Order: sequence, then C-alpha cells, then structure tokens
Amino acid sequence: MNHSTGFGLLKGKKGIIFGALDDRSIAWRTALACHREGAEFILTNAPVALRLGQLNALSEATGAEIIPCDVTSDDEVQALMQAAKDKFGKIDFILHAVGMSPNIRKNKDYKDLNYQWMQQTLDISAISLHRVLHFATEGVNVLNDGGSVVTLSYIGAQRVFSKYSDMNDAKALLESIARNWGSRVGHRGIRVNSVSQGPTLTSAGSGIKGFDGMYAYAEKLSALGNPSADDCADYCVTLFSDLTRKVTMQNLFHDGGFSASGMTQEMIDLFIKIYEND
Repeated sequence: MNHSTGFGLLKGKKGIIFGALDDRSIAWRTALACHREGAEFILTNAPVALRLGQLNALSEATGAEIIPCDVTSDDEVQALMQAAKDKFGKIDFILHAVGMSPNIRKNKDYKDLNYQWMQQTLDISAISLHRVLHFATEGVNVLNDGGSVVTLSYIGAQRVFSKYSDMNDAKALLESIARNWGSRVGHRGIRVNSVSQGPTLTSAGSGIKGFDGMYAYAEKLSALGNPSADDCADYCVTLFSDLTRKVTMQNLFHDGGFSASGMTQEMIDLFIKIYEND
C-alpha cells in the first residue's frame, strides 16, 4: 500500500482536532492524514477563527463536523466534549494545536510585557490543555482507555529564542501539564505527549517577527532539515495509533535533529566568512 492511500493505522478511531486554521497549519494537515488513515473526528477552533470560513473546505474533504470552542471557557470545552460523546460515544485521540500571544502580535518586548496579555497567552497556549484533559477524562469522560493526546510544542520551552517571547514560557508550562496529566491517566492506558516541532512554514509561525531567520538557522543546523507540516502530521498519526501504546509523558523532538545539534561545519564556514568580511 503506498503512502498516499494510507495504511489504515487509525481505522475505526474517533477523535477531536483543535486548531486547524488554513491549509498550511499543522492541525489541518494532521486532519487530512488522520482521514487518510481511516479516522473520524470533530474539527474545532475558536469562533473568531471559524469566521474566516476556511475550515469549511477541510470539513468537506474529511466529512468532519465543525464545532466552535473557546478553549479558555470551561463551559465551551465541556460542551464540546459532550457533543463528541453524543456523536461518537467515546473518542480515541485528541490533537491540541492551540497557541497565541497578544504580546508577540503587538510587538511588546519581553522585558516590558503586558501582564494581562501574558495571562491570555498562558491560558490559551498551555492551561487550555489542562482544561481539555479534565473534561475529556473526568468531567465528561469521553476519552477511551488506551486513548492518545498530543499537544504541539517548540524547543523554546527549553531554550531561549528571543523573538518567541512569552511563548517560551507558555510552551514550558504546556509540556509540564502534558507530563502531569500523563502520570495521572496512565493507569487507564491513556498517553499524553508533546511534540516539539521544528520551525514550520505556517500562517501562525510566519507571524512571529524574525521567523525567517529562525527558520533558516534551523534548516542549516538540522541534520535532516526542517520538518514540514505534513511530516508532523504523519508523526502525530503514529502517536494516535496502537503502535505507540507505551509512549507517554514525553516531549518528542520532531525537528530534523536540531535539538541534538551543536554546530555544523557548514555553519562554522559561514560564520568565518562573515567574520572575515566584517
């Protein structure tokens, strides 16, 4: 069976995919990959994102229902989980691909953050995972034993990337929440992992000032080069599948080797050339 027609890895599985925005987004590509592998799912995003109307095309391509959800609202997350329960009975996987920083959008320097905006960053980008897992496993309890939850992170959780600003902090909290929940639902065979994706050419990523430089730097340093959104989608499929039943509480680097690289000879030569021309 060739890759384009799928391997049936998610045949019969049901899920929820948060955060698809447009056809460049990782959540969008993951939805297509999950559909290719035989899964059914609900698509959800914030009402403001849904008003752009692009998600309708993904819904048509995958047969997925769209349900709006503000991840900062207990009531809306609970209602979403209840809708999933009403539709599917139980679900097997969740993709949490949610992140936003008003401080970055409005070019606030890290040393001079608007703290109300920072609270929003943490609530949307990290605490929302806690809320989703609470209602998925406790409040509504729609997630099957043996299910899998994946959230998308970035190496800024461990290392400082100046232009990533308070999202560095949000991703650190996100990864901690994933580990903590993984330790508490493991007895049910439920896995919770974060995927630390390399810089990706998405609408969200491209909106970060200095992203082009970050992307080029990572491309030069990574042994395999930067992963695409489709590469990440395929990796998420493996984590939703039964092939990774014992993988949990991990922050999994999907970055072409960037996180394990120090300096390549190509970059050394480049810096010497710049230095000599200075």
